[in-house]
Amino acid sequence: MTVLKTSMRSFFAHKGRMLLSGVAIVLSVAFVCGTLVFTDTLNTTFDKFFGSTAADVTVGPEEEENAQETGRAASLPASLVDEVGAVEGVASADGVVFDAGVTVVDGAGDRVGSSNGAPTIATGWGPDIQRAMELASGRAPEAADEALIDADTAGRADIAVGDELEIIAVEGTHRVTVTGLAEFRSTNPGAPHVLLEAEAARTALLGSPDLITSVHVMAEDGVPDAEVRDRVAAALGGSYDIETAAENEAAMKDDVGGFLDVLRYAMLGFAGIAVLVGIFLIVNTFSMLVAQRTREIGLMRAVGASRRQVNRSVLTEALLLGTVGSLVGIGAGIGLAVALMELMNSVGITMSTSDLTIAASTPVAGLVVGVLATVVAAWLPARRAGKVAPMAALRDAGTPGDGAAGRVRTALGLLLTLGGGAALVAAAEADEAGDGSLFLSLGLLLTLVGAVVVGPLLASGVVRVLSVAVLRVFGPVGRMAGRNARRNPRRTGATAGALMIGLALVGSLSVVSASLVASASDQLDRSVGADFIIDTTSEQLITPEAAEAVRATPGLEHVTDYAAVSVELATPDGESSAEEVIAASPTYARDLRARTVAGELSAAYEEDHLSVGESFAEEHGLAVGDELTARFVGGDEGVRLTLAAITSENTMIDKGAMYVSHATARAHLPEEAMPLNLVMFARAEEGRKAAAYDALKASLEPFPQYEVSDQADYKQALEDEVGTLLNVVYALLALAIIVAVLGVVNTLALSVIERTREIGLMRAIGLSRRQMRRMVRLESVVIALFGAVLGLGLGLGWGVAAQRVLSLEGFAVLDVPWATLGVVFAGSAVVGLVAAIVPAFRAGRMSVLRAIATE
Repeated sequence: MTVLKTSMRSFFAHKGRMLLSGVAIVLSVAFVCGTLVFTDTLNTTFDKFFGSTAADVTVGPEEEENAQETGRAASLPASLVDEVGAVEGVASADGVVFDAGVTVVDGAGDRVGSSNGAPTIATGWGPDIQRAMELASGRAPEAADEALIDADTAGRADIAVGDELEIIAVEGTHRVTVTGLAEFRSTNPGAPHVLLEAEAARTALLGSPDLITSVHVMAEDGVPDAEVRDRVAAALGGSYDIETAAENEAAMKDDVGGFLDVLRYAMLGFAGIAVLVGIFLIVNTFSMLVAQRTREIGLMRAVGASRRQVNRSVLTEALLLGTVGSLVGIGAGIGLAVALMELMNSVGITMSTSDLTIAASTPVAGLVVGVLATVVAAWLPARRAGKVAPMAALRDAGTPGDGAAGRVRTALGLLLTLGGGAALVAAAEADEAGDGSLFLSLGLLLTLVGAVVVGPLLASGVVRVLSVAVLRVFGPVGRMAGRNARRNPRRTGATAGALMIGLALVGSLSVVSASLVASASDQLDRSVGADFIIDTTSEQLITPEAAEAVRATPGLEHVTDYAAVSVELATPDGESSAEEVIAASPTYARDLRARTVAGELSAAYEEDHLSVGESFAEEHGLAVGDELTARFVGGDEGVRLTLAAITSENTMIDKGAMYVSHATARAHLPEEAMPLNLVMFARAEEGRKAAAYDALKASLEPFPQYEVSDQADYKQALEDEVGTLLNVVYALLALAIIVAVLGVVNTLALSVIERTREIGLMRAIGLSRRQMRRMVRLESVVIALFGAVLGLGLGLGWGVAAQRVLSLEGFAVLDVPWATLGVVFAGSAVVGLVAAIVPAFRAGRMSVLRAIATE
């Protein structure tokens, strides 16, 4: 009880000095709890939507494994509706048409889509969809050229009743007039919905009024879903996929759940980085508080307190800090989740606060993370406090150094750093990407821990060099700032170490992303011979209508088709496997200058010939001239294909791809099973490249879901895509950087308190307020730059090693973005200046006499 009282008094007496540590805990716990609440609420939102749309029993076509990507939804005969409706226990049966691969275009020729990447869904306006949506304004569609659109999409795209739209599907372009707006009864999943008259939907989306995509069944009252399912299955016979509402909901949850799990764990990973950085801050806080309370601890020991009691007193303060910070962080996390929900609402996914889901495990997780991180961080300072001898404490200011511990720390740090460096070298020299990845992971971990441990050893030397390079121009004030930063290497190392972690990740990701873009650009320059690339910017593959528009464009020497065909291949060694084979026009051999290790690639585009990658060939002992047996999924079986070429895998474009000619695929697949083009390539006639580029863009103007790029456009798009992804990662890393900045502020603030008497004496002998503030600011800058040197140096090593591993996958160009790294280094100095604002102001406004009188 005495220890608890002492800890409580000390905690509240020094609450101001623990404030920034508390803020770090709050931010870290808020990120963890906010992530959990947000993803749980997102799960609840989708569960609610799935529950509102699922029929008691759903009858669909049996899914064929590795089915061809035809762009058409799998269908059933519409006559099946009457058969199902006649089954005992069925109250109603509705034929449903559902297509998630369409594009909607408004009267101005602009694509009407989501801003969150969700597909655009076209379906019929019938009893099934009306369970999830209701007419909000206007009237229901009654003719083939009429449709509804969901109100959320209409609001975003400024669409009103009476406007005309085009629905681009595989079967062609269908023009409609908007007769009304529909609203979701429960929640909007974020996907735009366009709703046609029922029979018109069948014709426009499936090409026939006699086809549907599924039958949705409602059971009579009192009849279990499973019983109706079994009765329907018995009545239909044949091969159908028949599910109850519960089974259907579970399947849809699994589809969404994978994405949500990735989102949750990615966000928790960044939260973990922030927690790790926060631990550095807490270690520094308690180390400095213990040092400042040396006399107090000495008195406690002198009057009978044992080492264990002193240790327990410090840990109890940490427990109090962790508990209070965690409780506040849990509340802040709920607020963060609500803010993220508002962000989702702004991009079209309606999330209501009435669905806010706070699982019992969420506050428990927040408390465990906050309290455990704080207590673990305070353990080492508590252990040092317990080692203080009573008389030594009364005699000296500060805890005694442990020389043996320092030597052990230095030896361990060097050992870990050298071991990590060796692992990174091994990763860079690896012959297989799998082995290189293992060495890279080990090297990242060891060098990170090693840099943290050896940081204090490097502090004196690196800070001295930085002081000469940066602070020398500030004269005596600069020299004093450098000496202050070197005064306590352990403290400086820990403070810089927190900043080092975030900057190491920033540096390594900058190197990797720049190398990815440079490698892709190099491959495009060396390998791609096509002048133009026609690619999709949506979920929709290139429709036959759009493909014909490309082929009809004037000024093109050739146009190349490029589709992915599902094939089951049997090799001469008796093995068989499901493979995705690229079916391309013979001109693709000129559009992509792929290297071969055997044979000629052009021969692979002859009738019933193919090429394979060298890994596949080695695995099955294949040589040019061997015959493989193929089953084209949905088409011919027992097709004999002659191996004409084996391609090199020292590339990042179509690495390991197998090729057959487009004509070969068409010969062995019925027209309705032939996959649509994933992408198309074109080459302009000699001297007409600019005119052909403009003509291609004009030809595809009615199809805004497709994009025409020349090589410069494609490189820029790739760079923009990588840059966007990198910005998202940087934004998530921002929390760790903020916590690290708080660490610098905290160290300076406590250092100012610790040096109160010293500051008073310097002011007494002539140091002005302005010079005092400058000294504190320069000390902060040099500590931040020390963290930047460690972090960027570590990140550079990580990035180079990662690029060498990626080179085994074809990303062969190393590009170090020195300008970016320079900006980050300079930015670290700015961070140091910002972090010093409050401590410098406090140091400058101290009363000289009171400061000198402080003991």
